[in-house]
Amino acid sequence: MSLNTTSQSGTWAPASWRERTTLQQPIYTDAAELEHALIKLSQLPPLVTSWEIFRLKELLAEAAAGKRFLLQGGDCAETFDDCSSPLISNRLKVMLQMSLVLVHGLQMPVVRVGRFAGQYAKPRSADMETRDGVSLPSYRGELVNDAAFNAAARRADPQRLIRGHAHSAMTMNFVRALIDGGFADLHHPEYWDLAWVKHSPLQDEYGRMVEAIGASLRFMETLAGQAIGSYQRVDFYTSHEALVLHYEEALTRQVPRQDGWFNLSTHFPWIGMRTAQLDGGHVEYFRGIRNPVAVKIGPSVTPDQLLRLCDALDPQREPGRLTLIHRMGADKIEQALPSLLTAVRREGRTPLWVCDPMHGNTESVSNGYKTRRFGNIRRELDCAFDVHAAAGTHLGGVHLELTGENVTECMGGARDLTENDLARAYKSTVDPRLNYEQSLELAMLIVRKRGSARA
Repeated sequence: MSLNTTSQSGTWAPASWRERTTLQQPIYTDAAELEHALIKLSQLPPLVTSWEIFRLKELLAEAAAGKRFLLQGGDCAETFDDCSSPLISNRLKVMLQMSLVLVHGLQMPVVRVGRFAGQYAKPRSADMETRDGVSLPSYRGELVNDAAFNAAARRADPQRLIRGHAHSAMTMNFVRALIDGGFADLHHPEYWDLAWVKHSPLQDEYGRMVEAIGASLRFMETLAGQAIGSYQRVDFYTSHEALVLHYEEALTRQVPRQDGWFNLSTHFPWIGMRTAQLDGGHVEYFRGIRNPVAVKIGPSVTPDQLLRLCDALDPQREPGRLTLIHRMGADKIEQALPSLLTAVRREGRTPLWVCDPMHGNTESVSNGYKTRRFGNIRRELDCAFDVHAAAGTHLGGVHLELTGENVTECMGGARDLTENDLARAYKSTVDPRLNYEQSLELAMLIVRKRGSARA
């Protein structure tokens, strides 16, 4: 079967999703304005390349085979104001330090994928939001509208699609410049330090780890008689939830000397749990692109539904093509996940299984803040390793919402943040994120869990 055709509805095209019921889409009131913005967007340069996409697909196939570990993390929802050098570099520092912990502890390469340079749209539980008797469209992320509660701000503005592309390009350009310039050089992990975390209870343990890696690197270079250049940079890829399909369609292109279509807005798009309907527009769009793709799997998904999704998104069972990100919640994972693992394994499929321990553990506390308890995040991740081991499958990665800022959005962790701490530095516009310290602690816990499981 060709990558561009399907037995479901004949020839696939980037716009064929428009023939399906598509949830979580903005309501644009001016069709001509939207069309003008899409024409402009379709003429702008792509943000990623097909060869980067193919390389990531190879790495994800190795992760599915247990030869690598995927670290996917970043903001719940970026804002245009986040496109600043301190925020971008701090976010990159967090990912690099976590990957350093994982590489050292797991003794295997890590695939680094950021939830940024395009994570500007978010699904909402309701189309409208009401405050003091006034109802306005819900805030759907800066790709669509603004968080301010007034009619002008909440209007779905097609020009934001152009601004989203521009801010994604600037973010990606700065990340590439940092990495190419040696920011990720293993010879200098001290470049990655965040000044505010010097007092962290984890600082000493991390420092000892850095020293051990440095000693090992110097030993290898002594044997080789020269510096090992490959340790001066790392591969880094981007991902986002491909939610607003007008945007994704406009950046879906054909490239010279390659068959099929590529989403060139990101290396690794995913489908959220709320838009994973088999007959919906998102699955229709995703099945036709050549990128590696992922889909979020919640506790209500049945084995039959999951197998049909696998058939739709990866009919040729291509290595590295499909990642299944389960987000069950700490209280549901032991009951909901085993039957899904068994069904997929019985069919002979080997997708990359990834745990998202964040989204199933969101709650609102008495002071009105939306938060997540670090203990529940840790418990779901622990259970994920155990359930996969019992099913004979392999947990090949983790998907996290995190930031390099000194926020207090998730309770617990090394400093045991409480409800009273949330108001001190709660900055997220949508979902609570792990701060640097909690992210690093979780990376260390993954290493310990994998080590105990192997033992």
